[in-house]
Amino acid sequence: MKLLRNPDVKRELLLLSLTGLVFTGIGFFVSVRCGLLILSFFAVTFGLAVCFIFRRYRAIASLAEQVGRVLHGQEKDLNGREEEGELAILSTEIGKMTVRLREQSDRLTEDKVRLTEAIQDIFHQIRTPLTSINLTASLLKEEDLTAERRSRLTRDLSRQSERIRWLVETLLKLSKIDAGTAVFRPETVPAEKLIEQAAAPFKIPMELRDQTLRIRAEDVQYTVDPAWTAEAVSNLLKNCMEHTLPGGRIEVEARETALYSELTVTDSGTGFESEDLPHLFERFYKGKNAASDSIGIGLALTRSVVAAQNGTITAANAPSGGACFTIRFYKSIV
Repeated sequence: MKLLRNPDVKRELLLLSLTGLVFTGIGFFVSVRCGLLILSFFAVTFGLAVCFIFRRYRAIASLAEQVGRVLHGQEKDLNGREEEGELAILSTEIGKMTVRLREQSDRLTEDKVRLTEAIQDIFHQIRTPLTSINLTASLLKEEDLTAERRSRLTRDLSRQSERIRWLVETLLKLSKIDAGTAVFRPETVPAEKLIEQAAAPFKIPMELRDQTLRIRAEDVQYTVDPAWTAEAVSNLLKNCMEHTLPGGRIEVEARETALYSELTVTDSGTGFESEDLPHLFERFYKGKNAASDSIGIGLALTRSVVAAQNGTITAANAPSGGACFTIRFYKSIV
């Protein structure tokens, strides 16, 4: 009988038997009738104990079988048919644990799917410039190249290499933020200084395009990580510059309220298509008006940087036309 293989059950029955024998012996020492009564009492008690132990053991065995089926994917949840008591509490807690384990397993599966998709996207994004680099390198091997053509091919090779470098660095930064290993060191910095730092790489390209950059950020301060935040704003300015026609304007305005510090970046460009707005900050998403060499990852990095600093970012079409990005850094947790 499997019940008797359980050492706890054997100890309980042995203790009960010894107790019964001791008291029965004492009863027979007093009188035969007293001994028979005590023996009958302990016989009934022993039988009831065996019945209750067997019932409890069977319930535990049934619960163990259910847990095994859940772990092997044959069932999704425990039946939980136990009555009120310690076993019911145990069954409930095991049920909660299996639900949590299943949720974690589902999340891990989703993470694996996203990782696979991300690797495919990365490969797709890197394959194009790599193909161009290989083609350019083969052309540079030709002996009859003119100096002008060699110079043009060299510039193209440098541009494609820079594109791959930027993509890899951006993906590494996104991975750090996702993994929670990115270090943000908040400082109180003037908004105007932060915007000027973000706009510095685009001063010459904007001048060549005859684009005007207007900054209005007097007496506004942000409590953020300067380097990360400047890069996030830099991605917005780059996006606006690329989608603004020559002679256009880009305006950056900072303001502060009791709840948040706000930064808006507006341009006079083409704006967004309505179907693109919900997906602008998704990784590798490219809208209808995206440039042919666009990768679709700069805005995703900006959103991650802002979100990691208790902020939000939205995109919309400005009333006067063009794109409008709004960043808010909240002064309390939202």
